[in-house]
Formats: sequence, structure tokens, C-alpha cells
Amino acid sequence: MSLLFETISIRDGRPENLRWHQQRVDASVKAASGRVPSFLLTEEIKVPPSAASGQYRCRVDYDTEIREITFRPYVFNAISSLKLIEDNTITYNLKFAERTALLNLFAQRGSCDDVLIVKNGLITDSIYANVALLKNGQWFTPLAPLLPGTCRARLIDENMLIPVPIRVDNLYHYESILLINALRGFRPRRAFPVSGVRF
Repeated sequence: MSLLFETISIRDGRPENLRWHQQRVDASVKAASGRVPSFLLTEEIKVPPSAASGQYRCRVDYDTEIREITFRPYVFNAISSLKLIEDNTITYNLKFAERTALLNLFAQRGSCDDVLIVKNGLITDSIYANVALLKNGQWFTPLAPLLPGTCRARLIDENMLIPVPIRVDNLYHYESILLINALRGFRPRRAFPVSGVRF
């Protein structure tokens, strides 16, 4: 079984949203190996004193067992431009540690901060995040992302995001775009106009 990983936000010493991370771990191990994982994140993540204040990035590498847990300070990267990149063959339905195909797309971003991946005419994800799009006061998210993220799952559960198919030719019907993941969270003030998405 190939190595998988989870990236978990640690804020002031507390792991955030472990329920959704555990759900993905359980589903990923079952999909990749047909087995049930032998661990619970709530029991395995021991936050060190160095991560007791501020926001830290906890990475858990695992297959059917945890192989490594690391912590490092989280540094927020502002994103205000995305380049549309089409790839109709890419798959990344599990959070594999092997990300060469995604990094190859990222290398095509030109002067933009990140890429927005289009598959079969539909908007999916950026390299490190799911996307949310604002229209008429409501936030939407692509129905079929490459990788359903834990932040996205939580926001859908809380009725803050509505999953819909978003075709690339309808992208500019939306007003703003926001990148969301476990570390970035959902911060609407960080959204930027869809005019920041470039062909």
C-alpha cells in the first residue's frame, strides 16, 4: 500500500477537526488496502510543548499504521491569482504522499500563485486546496473535486457550502473565489475576485 498523509491544524496546542480527518483516514485505508486502520488520531497525536502556542502544521504519514508524525510552524501563503490548467487524465482521489503529477501542473503556473485544475471541462481543485466560489451571498464548491478535503466536508455538513458542478465556461458567473483546506480554514475575507483566475 502506498504511503498516505494527513495535514492537521494545531492551534494553541489543540488539534482541530480530528473527526473529519479520522473519517478520511478510515475511508482511505479501506479504499487502498481493504483493511481497517489500526490507529486513532486522537490517541496518536501528542502535541509537543513547542507547538503549544500559535498555529502549527501536523503531518501524519501512514498506511495501515502510522509511520511518522511531524510538527512545524504554519506559514500562511496569500493567494490572489490562479492559472487554469486542464488535465483530463489526472487522478488524486486519496491523499497520497506521491504528488508528482500535481507538482508538474503547479510548475505550469507562470506568474500566478497557484493553478486551478480543470478536468473534463469542470473546475476541481488547486494544488493544495479545495475551492469555494461566491455568488449572490452563497458559497458553492465543485461537486467533483480531485480530493474531497476535510475542511470542505465540514463546511458541507454545516450547510456553509453547496456542492454543484462548476464548468469552466461558467466560472466567471461567480464573484469571488476562496481556497480552503485544513490549515487555511474558511476565511471569506481572504477571497479574491474571479478575475484573478487566468487562462
